[in-house]
Amino acid sequence: MSRSRKPAGRIAFVGAGPGDPGLLTRRAHEALTGADHVVYDRSLPEALLTALREESAVEVAAGRRDEAAQFSPAEGGAGDVAKVLLSAARSGLTAARLVAGDPFGQESTVREVQAVTRTAVPFEVIPGISQAAGVAAYAGVPLASVRVTADVDDLSTLDYPALAAAAARSAAAVAVDAADLGMVRDGLLAAGVDPTCPVAVTGDGTGETQYTTASTVDSVVNAALGFTGRVVLTVGEGVTQRDKLGWWESRPLYGWKVLVPRTKEQAGAMSAILRGYGAIPCEVPTIAVEPPRTPAQMERAIKGLVDGRYAWVVFTSVNAVRAVWEKFAEHGLDARHFGGVKIACIGEATADAVRAFGIQPELVPAGEQSSEGLLAEFSPHDEILDPVGRVLLPRADIATETLAAGLTERGWEVDDVTAYRTVRAAPPPADIRDAIKSGGFDAVLFTSSSTVRNLVGIAGKPHARTVVSVIGPKTSETAVEFGLRVDVQPANASVPDLVEALAAYAVELREKLAAMPAKQRRGSKVQGPTALRFRA
Repeated sequence: MSRSRKPAGRIAFVGAGPGDPGLLTRRAHEALTGADHVVYDRSLPEALLTALREESAVEVAAGRRDEAAQFSPAEGGAGDVAKVLLSAARSGLTAARLVAGDPFGQESTVREVQAVTRTAVPFEVIPGISQAAGVAAYAGVPLASVRVTADVDDLSTLDYPALAAAAARSAAAVAVDAADLGMVRDGLLAAGVDPTCPVAVTGDGTGETQYTTASTVDSVVNAALGFTGRVVLTVGEGVTQRDKLGWWESRPLYGWKVLVPRTKEQAGAMSAILRGYGAIPCEVPTIAVEPPRTPAQMERAIKGLVDGRYAWVVFTSVNAVRAVWEKFAEHGLDARHFGGVKIACIGEATADAVRAFGIQPELVPAGEQSSEGLLAEFSPHDEILDPVGRVLLPRADIATETLAAGLTERGWEVDDVTAYRTVRAAPPPADIRDAIKSGGFDAVLFTSSSTVRNLVGIAGKPHARTVVSVIGPKTSETAVEFGLRVDVQPANASVPDLVEALAAYAVELREKLAAMPAKQRRGSKVQGPTALRFRA
């Protein structure tokens, strides 16, 4: 009688790259999201670990890279990590070892791989961008044509003559602990590097708060005071090009803390756009979307759509689109049941939500994307050309009457239906409330009048130094009613345009501050983020 055998597991040693979650390779992402058990270095940035946890339900355990001595052969650190990985693999699981940079870039990880090679457990090594090379690119320092980089956890392995030779050609990069910069300086000087050779030190490389300071080899320790943890040192004439090539820290909203008061479902898209401009978004849900208290109105409206009762459906928000499609799904209906019904959308964001369901709207205002802009382009009812004279207007319970009244004036019969309710969210944590009222946020983005009312209601008014950006005229009116100064309003009422307008304002503010004499700049009352006033 044959015994059943446990399925064989595998081990993957995965390079996380320099820290930015977007720099994980596709193969690394597949290995991590497909793993049953992940062991990671505590030195990895929280943003990367958070992204991993959100995309995978695997068990994630911390490694012990924060104490390098534990990974020495005498302490058995590498063996301990290998034992954890081997135990999981022998239980039939897929285990992943996630390390900063490239797996073979650090001796401690190499020893872990060597421990696994002494068994029959299959393994693979998935390379990653080294910390040194990746951070140098984000800092805007081109390395030597024959690239010399190093991610070291043992300075005795550092090849100083090779670094010196690369620095002489253009630049070299090395990732070390900030506390070891003095030893690296001494090694470079001993290898013949000119004491006045340019260097740059970058902390939190590829992260939201990456910061680079430039100096020379002989003064690098003093210039890097305050840096902690892993840093990347770049050395060579290539460092002088970072003023032109340093793109990461030069993005328009870099370092701005931006408050995003939207529903939880909608905040993600805006935050992603903000991060692209370099901002640090903080999502604070101020409203929650709930079904109407009585569904009878929406039930009749859906039946009317199918029966040909309406000539037009006018959507004023993405939430209204979702509400209608959720009702369609409940009744087993799809886009084909909109046949013969024309669709108007108040703006491009709403139109995109309609297009996502396979339908092209007939009308989206080319000018102002608001109720007034839509009414300006909506044709009056003609009894001959429009045999069906009724319009369905599914909207929020707190929406204004402007659109319904305007359509009625144009001869249309309007079924003004509550498709969803907006309710005030719970107050944010105390530290967020304090930051809002004390000027801890550089900007706030309002996308509707309700976000203004509810934010003030649950957290208080933003501080006067906070830049206030609004998506359109109605939101602007509400902000002013609540005593806020409106700084930014885009020409088109859409989230991408709102963020782009804020970015343009930041550039304008930076140029204005930079043009001021230093003494005047320090005493300036020009509104704007403290970070920009400091850098300018």
